[in-house]
Amino acid sequence: MTFAGGPKPKAVQVADALRQDIKRMKPGEKLPSQRELIARFGFASQTIQNGLAALRAEGLIVSAGNLGNFVNDASAPTADAREDIQGILARLEDLTQRVAALERRATRTSG
Repeated sequence: MTFAGGPKPKAVQVADALRQDIKRMKPGEKLPSQRELIARFGFASQTIQNGLAALRAEGLIVSAGNLGNFVNDASAPTADAREDIQGILARLEDLTQRVAALERRATRTSG
């Protein structure tokens, strides 16, 4: 991803570099610790966390809390699964709004 008018944000730089590392790693292999990544990139802790969050959102890594971050295996949800989940959430929100409208209407007619 390129950004007009300047260099990539630091978190994107972190995610891009780690994506390249992940290509050479095996599923289940541990990524460097946050402290090691801070030393490697010279960026703030929050920037490293944002880069890792992007990789988690893409399904490339999984976090095991204090144990660290690990390369996800092939059974990770695909982009299609994530899109399906987003669609389900959108429909759920729509249904929630419709039920609320029906409840308001029922309250008006019974009161």
